[in-house]
Amino acid sequence: QVQLVESGGGLVQAGGSLRLSCAASGSIVSLNAMGWYRQGPGKQRELVAAISSFGSTNYADSVKGRFTISRDNAKNTLYLQMNSLKPEDTAVYYCNAFIRGFNYWGQGTQVTVSS
Repeated sequence: QVQLVESGGGLVQAGGSLRLSCAASGSIVSLNAMGWYRQGPGKQRELVAAISSFGSTNYADSVKGRFTISRDNAKNTLYLQMNSLKPEDTAVYYCNAFIRGFNYWGQGTQVTVSS
């Protein structure tokens, strides 16, 4: 059973920073592609950042230079460091694992950026 539990969301002023964490069951963080998605009010869920099993990363254009995805294999944890936050970053952020053709999701964590 794959379990993903996000934490670290909250309310922050524009220009501030937050770090999201995703604790995963088992050793899936090091062995599979992982990512962060977000869904803003009235919007579709979108990819924010992803990291492959080999460690290569990619980012949505809107967050390049501000967000950093990383992982700690020993802790089976995925992170998203978010700097220079903007009001348009307000969304529910979801951790994702793509394992053998299936997508697994966490419950989401709310990030609210005030102007």
